[in-house]
Amino acid sequence: MSGKRILITGAGSGFGEGAAIGLAKEGHDVIATAQIYPQVAALRLKARELGLDNLRVEKLDVLDPYDVAAALKWDIDVLFSNAGIGEAGPVSEIPVGLLRKNFETNVFAPLELAQKFARKWIDQGRPGKVVFTSSMGGLFTPTGFGPYVSTKHALEALAEALRDELRPHSIKVQTVNPGAYLTGFNETMAETAFRWLDDDKNFNKRADVQAGFDSLLGTDEGRLDPQEMIDAMVRIVPSDTGKFRNVVPGFVEDMLKKSQTEAWDITI
Repeated sequence: MSGKRILITGAGSGFGEGAAIGLAKEGHDVIATAQIYPQVAALRLKARELGLDNLRVEKLDVLDPYDVAAALKWDIDVLFSNAGIGEAGPVSEIPVGLLRKNFETNVFAPLELAQKFARKWIDQGRPGKVVFTSSMGGLFTPTGFGPYVSTKHALEALAEALRDELRPHSIKVQTVNPGAYLTGFNETMAETAFRWLDDDKNFNKRADVQAGFDSLLGTDEGRLDPQEMIDAMVRIVPSDTGKFRNVVPGFVEDMLKKSQTEAWDITI
């Protein structure tokens, strides 16, 4: 595997930032993008402090058409589509506008960016690769996280379709599916429901919703060390071979397979 030119979206924090630094340390030419300028400035400072001349940091809000147009001028081998946001809370009462916004960022924007880079590679007659950050939640639905994981279920379906459609053009597609790693993403996502949940209006009560979040995120299995996932991303993203779907850690993959098998026998 030779050095690759890799564009990462959502590199302002968490997995994206860690993967950007890790990939640059491995010798790849990385364009790490962040949604807002303060994140850009902070990551540029880190890159300088680490002496990573091959880590370029730019602004890319995946919902900003001007940012997207500028990004499409970059010459890359791999699009690592990692940017995402999370809405949590009961699907039975979440304001649909919030769910629609989650789909805009997590599904429609990543698909459009993948389409445009795929077309660019095809027009140039060259291979390429798209890696989507999905989630363990793309393969099952934990209580309270239905809004967010519905976007990842959709992303899984689109990634499967793209995998088959782009294979004849030598463009590879993969997903990475993190378990419940402690990046702060899940914990802040859990807070989103409480800006609209109202015990005087909603039949889903705040205390019950909070208890559900605590049961999932308050265990060791819900607070895993993110470095394990970052290391996996650094290995998987530039690789020319590998599995289409990549669930980390292994015990989560086992749990998902068990859950999917048991789903056939669930009754109403």
